[in-house]
Amino acid sequence: MTDPNGSPEPVREETVVDAEAAGEMPAADAAETEATLERDIDDLVTQVQAERDEYLDLAQRTRADFDNYRRRMTAETTTAAERGRLEVVAGVIEAIDNLERVMENEGVSRQSALDGGFPDGAAVSLQGVIVAYRDLHSTLRQVKVEAFDPAGEAFDPNLHEALQAIPAEGVEPGVVVEVMQRGYRAGEQVIRPARVVVSQ
Repeated sequence: MTDPNGSPEPVREETVVDAEAAGEMPAADAAETEATLERDIDDLVTQVQAERDEYLDLAQRTRADFDNYRRRMTAETTTAAERGRLEVVAGVIEAIDNLERVMENEGVSRQSALDGGFPDGAAVSLQGVIVAYRDLHSTLRQVKVEAFDPAGEAFDPNLHEALQAIPAEGVEPGVVVEVMQRGYRAGEQVIRPARVVVSQ
């Protein structure tokens, strides 16, 4: 072809644009990239959920461990307090036993000492013994500890300690015929069994 001047017309080259060079991706590659991104996001979500579950499990176990620890400490504290209380009560009981021996030597019964008043002509020292005896019994009552005297009852190894078995006329075997030392209990808990003589 020639132009109006007769010169050959330059051939125009058609510009071929590469789709990748132009920033456009073929449809197949775009779908693959999108699928890869979705997989990566799913993997990340799965990983985050697994970590969340692991931390939640750890938190729940830590809480359960703490609750168990708190319960154990409460039980141990209660047990220790009860053990301490019983040790003090045992000491008070021993003091009461000693005072009862003194009163018995002076001819003063336990009941008359607890009922109030003093025997006629009782020395001041004996009056002091009786007052101390009443005070110690009052202390035991405040902590709900009581003495028990099982004379005439059937022998019970949970409540009584048999020191001796003797034949006793007119009494069935296995009955407490004499109380050598009274027992003490706090409700159903025996602090000291009664020491007794039992019929055979």
